[in-house]
Amino acid sequence: MATGLPAGWHQEVRHSNSKNLPYYFNPGTKESRWEPPEGTDSESLKHYMGQYHTAQLGRDGTMDQQSLEGKIRCAHLLVKHRDSRRASSWREAQITRSKDEAREIIEGHEGRIKSGESSLGDLATTESDCSSARKRGDLGFFGHGDMQKEFEEASFALKPGEISPIVETASGLHIIERYVP
Repeated sequence: MATGLPAGWHQEVRHSNSKNLPYYFNPGTKESRWEPPEGTDSESLKHYMGQYHTAQLGRDGTMDQQSLEGKIRCAHLLVKHRDSRRASSWREAQITRSKDEAREIIEGHEGRIKSGESSLGDLATTESDCSSARKRGDLGFFGHGDMQKEFEEASFALKPGEISPIVETASGLHIIERYVP
C-alpha cells in the first residue's frame, strides 16, 4: 500500500519505540520528523496509517494484553504557537501565533467539546497541529516515560472517558481524552 510520502522519503513509516509513535525518515538526507514532509498526499497517508500503525495485536488478532501492561490510550488536540518546540505542523509550515492566541483558539475548541457541539476526535481531524489528527488525535497506547511529563501526568490522572482541561507542554497547548479500554 502506498504511503503517500513524497519522493526521497522512506516509503514505509517507521515507529519510535521510545515514544510509541510513528515518524517519517528520509534516507538521503538522514532527516527524521514527526510531522509528514511537505508534498505528502494526506489521504493516502491517512489510509496507510490506519492500516499499519494501529494498536499492537497478538497472533490471534486480539489486543496483546502483555504489551499493554501499565499503558493507557489517549487522543489529543494540539494547538501550537511560535514558542512551541517545533513551530510547524501538517497544517502550517511556520506557526507564528502567540501563546495567548493559541490559548484563545484552544479555549474555543474546549467550549465546543464541553457543550457537545463537537467531539475531540472530530475537531482534532481538522484543527490539531499534531500529525495524529489523521487518526482523530489518537496517540495509541503509551506508558510512563513515553510522553512529556505534563502530558503524561494529565493523561494518567484522567479516568477512562474523561477529557482534560487545557494542558501546556513544550509542544504547545493540548486537550486530552482518555479512551475507555
